Amino acid sequence: MSRITATLERLHSQQRKALIPYVTAGYPFADVTPELMHAMVTGGADIIELGVPFSDPSADGPVIQRAGDRALAFGIGLAQVLDMVRSFRKEDTATPVVLMGYANPVERYDQKHAAPNVQSAFVRDAAAAGVDGVLIVDYPPEECEAFASNLRAHGLDLIFLLAPTSTDARMAQIAKVASGYVYYVSLKGVTGSGALDTASVEAMLPRIRAHIRVPVGVGFGIRDAATANTIAKVSDAVVIGSKIIQLLEHQPRDMVAGTARDFLQEIRTALDS
Repeated sequence: MSRITATLERLHSQQRKALIPYVTAGYPFADVTPELMHAMVTGGADIIELGVPFSDPSADGPVIQRAGDRALAFGIGLAQVLDMVRSFRKEDTATPVVLMGYANPVERYDQKHAAPNVQSAFVRDAAAAGVDGVLIVDYPPEECEAFASNLRAHGLDLIFLLAPTSTDARMAQIAKVASGYVYYVSLKGVTGSGALDTASVEAMLPRIRAHIRVPVGVGFGIRDAATANTIAKVSDAVVIGSKIIQLLEHQPRDMVAGTARDFLQEIRTALDS
């Protein structure tokens, strides 16, 4: 059983919902990420999604694009992200970490670090660093069976996005390879865009669960405790990204961790109320 599955099953047995914050690795300062991750756990995070900076993102809105550009300017790439996870694991061996990003950095990493008899250097090194799951936005499920099998062999989950436009056939296809949880994108568009329609989310979840047996997290558009509480009533997990990035954007170095911790404590209190 993966660390993600164990965490979600424990929360389910406690009748609690998972809080999954997203931050871009290397943002807003190159060296702050492990400290920030620990602060988010203190604030109530159950799983951490760590964004891998990429120059040409397709699903990220302006807020996360700016964060990625800033991290790239600091020289943060996939190798540095794995180092951050290793640093985090020195003190925290329990909290699951999911890397969220795009195919290009993963495939480039495999090219640079290829080794004889190794199916994927990225999977090998991610597992060794302490990563628990991977969400590659532009990996379609029909091309992921071998990748998913290799991840599972190393104890990692492959997580997929679902959207309001996802068909029943697409959800059934994702169900064949997804593990850990699926991430339902509650809005049409990129991260940080639009206003969350909670009624539409509530209507979509039964359709998803008719096909998907793993827990369902909901993200995109969740910006405060009230919205998080509403979404948690129908989902298994709440994912928050753009709002955290915004809160951190202009913070001085010594305020970054505390700002994230305090915000997540508000969300955690709402979810547990």
